[in-house]
Amino acid sequence: MDFSRIGFIGLGLIGGSIAKTIKRLYPDTELIATAGHLSTITEAYHDHTISNSSLLELSEFKDCDIIFLCCPVKQNIVYLNQLKNVIKKDCILTDVGSVKGDIHREVIALGLEESFIGGHPMTGSEKTGYGSATAYLLENAYYILTPTAKTKEDTLLQFRDYIASLGAQTMILNYDEHDYATASISHLPHIIASSLVNLVASADNEAETMKTIAAGGFRDITRIASSSPVMWQNICLSNKTQVLKLIDQYMKMLSHTRALIESEDKDAILDFFTSAKDYRDSLQIKTASPVGKAYEFYCDLIDEAGGIATIATLLGENRLSIKNIGILHNREFEHGVLHIEMYDETSLHAAISLLKANNYKIYERP
Repeated sequence: MDFSRIGFIGLGLIGGSIAKTIKRLYPDTELIATAGHLSTITEAYHDHTISNSSLLELSEFKDCDIIFLCCPVKQNIVYLNQLKNVIKKDCILTDVGSVKGDIHREVIALGLEESFIGGHPMTGSEKTGYGSATAYLLENAYYILTPTAKTKEDTLLQFRDYIASLGAQTMILNYDEHDYATASISHLPHIIASSLVNLVASADNEAETMKTIAAGGFRDITRIASSSPVMWQNICLSNKTQVLKLIDQYMKMLSHTRALIESEDKDAILDFFTSAKDYRDSLQIKTASPVGKAYEFYCDLIDEAGGIATIATLLGENRLSIKNIGILHNREFEHGVLHIEMYDETSLHAAISLLKANNYKIYERP
């Protein structure tokens, strides 16, 4: 994989983390970048991630083997138009957006299908900017690749292997399949969470009784409603077709559930909750019930032999019992690669203090 010069257009949390990861694993690779603010470039230059110390014209990217587009989808599309006559023939153009339809359609219109491979690293947090980027954000995270109809197989496999070498778990989907899947497991849940919050806010009384007694279930189910409103505005508009399709399906299911309750169909109501529980329990990372307290935290971990065992041994030697432990592959709205759940609050705080004292990066769920 001879990718000796790689460019970044946009260097925020995701772009910065990819750049830092490449520099950690491939220190001889030359990285260049441009961004919306000179201060971002200055910071990345001073920590030796990129080689340029000033904002670059797009013409400076003409010799890049890979160019990562790391801006919002609409801005990435603008850059695509400008890069069309700049990139060399075998350059791989890729992006990191969570919606793929718009950019793929523009790629087709511009005749860039042989150069473009869409990308979506399913990792991140509510924090933004290069200052929040880390060299381990990709560790064991799913990284979805969306090739075009004209992507050469050897180019796709080479790029897939390179992304995998950065520590990510790669998956290849077409862009419609990707957008429908992410609308189901990411976009619709955010709409539902925000709708539930708005419902409770409008139904609450002047004494704010509902707000006062809101406990584990409500807080857990609606936690993602605290994400960036602007980001979710853009996602809904960019993935409009798939989001509307899922909203219609959800409304149909909600109406059916309402009918079951109205008719007092005991068996059907039980089946409704049982099937949901069975599917939820089959997910890789099992956490406490939404109505119960989960004593959990997240930890950054380098994917190396014995890494999890080292943490488990450290906690065990200090008489701290782990209730549940597992690797998170989809971390778009969670911190850390490793999810650890303890049995009680005392053990939780003791485990966090112990691991921090041993230089582990720990994140606690708010």
